[in-house]
Amino acid sequence: MKALATWCVRHRRLVLLFWIAALVGMTVVSQSVGTAYSNNFNLPHTQSTQALTLLQQAAPAQAGDTEQVVFQTSGGQTVHDPAVQAAVETMLAKLKTVPHVSKIVSPYSPEGATQVSKDGTIAFARVTFDRLAQNISVPVARQFVAAAQTADGPHVKVAVAGQVAEASNKQSFGGTLPGVILAGIVLFLVFGSVFAMALPLLSALASLGTAIGLIGLLSNVLKMPQFSVELVLLIGLGVGVDYALFIVTRHRQGLIAGKATEESIVNAVNTSGRAVLFAGIIVCIALLGMFALGVSFLYGLAVAAALGVAFTMIAALTLLPAFLGFIGPRVLSRKQKRSLATDGPRVVGTGAKGFWSRWATFVQGQPVVPALIALVIVVLVALPFFSLRLGTSDQGNDPPSTTTRQAYDLLAQGFGPGFNGPLELVAVHPGTANTPALTRLAQQVKEQPGVAAVSPPLTLPAKHGQQVSLIIAYPTTSPEAAATTTLIDHLRATTIPQAVSGTGVSVYVGGTTAIFTDFARVLTSKLPLFIGLVVLLSFLLLAMVFRSIVIPLTAAAMNLLSIGAAFGVLVAVFQWGWLGTLVGSTRPGPIDAFLPVMLFAILFGLSMDYEVFLVSRIHEEWLRSGDNRVAVRNGLAATGKTITAAALIMILVFGSFVFGGQRVIKEFGVGLAAGILMDAILIRMAIVPALMQLFGKANWWFPAWLDRILPRLSVEPEDAATATGPDEGEDTEAPHLPGSPEGDPIPV
Repeated sequence: MKALATWCVRHRRLVLLFWIAALVGMTVVSQSVGTAYSNNFNLPHTQSTQALTLLQQAAPAQAGDTEQVVFQTSGGQTVHDPAVQAAVETMLAKLKTVPHVSKIVSPYSPEGATQVSKDGTIAFARVTFDRLAQNISVPVARQFVAAAQTADGPHVKVAVAGQVAEASNKQSFGGTLPGVILAGIVLFLVFGSVFAMALPLLSALASLGTAIGLIGLLSNVLKMPQFSVELVLLIGLGVGVDYALFIVTRHRQGLIAGKATEESIVNAVNTSGRAVLFAGIIVCIALLGMFALGVSFLYGLAVAAALGVAFTMIAALTLLPAFLGFIGPRVLSRKQKRSLATDGPRVVGTGAKGFWSRWATFVQGQPVVPALIALVIVVLVALPFFSLRLGTSDQGNDPPSTTTRQAYDLLAQGFGPGFNGPLELVAVHPGTANTPALTRLAQQVKEQPGVAAVSPPLTLPAKHGQQVSLIIAYPTTSPEAAATTTLIDHLRATTIPQAVSGTGVSVYVGGTTAIFTDFARVLTSKLPLFIGLVVLLSFLLLAMVFRSIVIPLTAAAMNLLSIGAAFGVLVAVFQWGWLGTLVGSTRPGPIDAFLPVMLFAILFGLSMDYEVFLVSRIHEEWLRSGDNRVAVRNGLAATGKTITAAALIMILVFGSFVFGGQRVIKEFGVGLAAGILMDAILIRMAIVPALMQLFGKANWWFPAWLDRILPRLSVEPEDAATATGPDEGEDTEAPHLPGSPEGDPIPV
């Protein structure tokens, strides 16, 4: 780390040129090649996948994505008025020319007789593509929506629902600018210097810009959801600013202690930079651990998020030292410069007068009180977690300005919310179709509570001696409703088996709504494996670093507690609707199925960041003093201001993304902000130091046999005595060696 920092400072112009070239080059190449963001659901051994496979085998041209082009008349006209019908049929003719459109069922055809509302003012056309939505490019999706909207007129309103139409919605980065502004305000308040404020932001933005260019290129090779870029900005901005904040803080401490600029930068990278490297690696490991789930949808998300974190970490260790080399002592505030000029260098404060020194002393003397109070608060916040319901938010949660939201509302108004998520009943029978059995099946499904309408059975061409038929069933409830999931389960377990018993017909419930239901089930079943894997890896890494059993166990338990609190807030806001309007959530619904996995990976990694920064400083003090009480007290006092400032930045950055358009990004923003708030303020600043005070020397117990087996890692430099004191205004009581004079403090 010393060699890396020294090289970056001495060759700072070269480092800066490299990052500028990387940023510009990646952006230009990505824009030239284009992006191909799309979802990729592969759920083997599920009914929805079996239904899709049968459709693809029997009628590939009709097995792709199905969209609904909805139109509404006004001014006293109905959809059957000649002028309206002419405009709609002209529009449908244009849709036939869109690439990959294989079939259109017009509401004016006999097959589409049920596609007109009772009052005749709303109707929809079913448009089938010859491939799934994730295999249709964004330009084609936008061409499709634009062709549909050519029928818009004074008395006709057109909107499109479906996954292809969803891809045409423009991405919203509404939370990025507010996040940058809020982070800048906090940095200025912490540092009191424009230069010190700007450097973490510049480092984070340069690395994120480069990462996003690379991610755009990779989207042509690896399936990545459309919101991947927004998620990378969400995570990377908070993480990148935090990583830079820790290094800049340590560098300023070095300058105040009288070190030369280059020496101080090298020392900062060799101390805080080690913790940044270790913490960043843990976040990346947690994210890439999602590959163990075997769910292809998560692969692209994991790679994109890990790249964002990795680039911000690399920039903090290379670009930031180069920036610091350029600006020199100007990274200090005016107050610090005056103090340095008049009073000379200083290593420690003048006494235990700072807030964090007083708090650390209180925790040292009364560890049970703050631990119990903080624990009660976190547990109460986490209680709603036990009501968590996973699913997939439907297009009724899209921003009102999007065509998908408008189509959703029109379908719900004219036919009922269930028409936004039809179920596909795919039947297969050896030889010819068993018409009586299919007719009986359609009738019994139609009679089920929760079913609004059922289409007549459609027999597809026979393939490989099998006859495949398709029945469309429309629920009475929305795709995201719990009642719809219950209906799917009832159809699969009871209605369908009874209707086809003894007929030789096999029936599978598919369609987009069923796919998302199966997706939630698959992820729920694999979540314990993922949690166990991440916890085990983090335990081993912390054990190797701190040579302790108690510290990794405590960290794992506390991380799980903070994540539980984050999910408690998510359930209360998005599932129960508490204060939902404050974050733009107007419809309570399930938590998106992949959110627990993603949030667990991200929050576990970020929680480990704060654990590493706090405990590494405590460990440093322990190695010097050999006194656990003094080590915990001084470690907390020295890091409290920086950790809480870093947490505040993350909370503001994550919270600002509630201004983004997509519900899933709002969920990420609220969940991450709540998790960081609980973790950094209550857990790391109260519960963890209190427990370490209570555990005493047991914190550092490590079996000899395990010490021999595990390799050694270190987040502290070889010479721990190179560490500097606290920042301006942060008074910390220095530890003393046993038997040393009281006036001879050890630098912290």
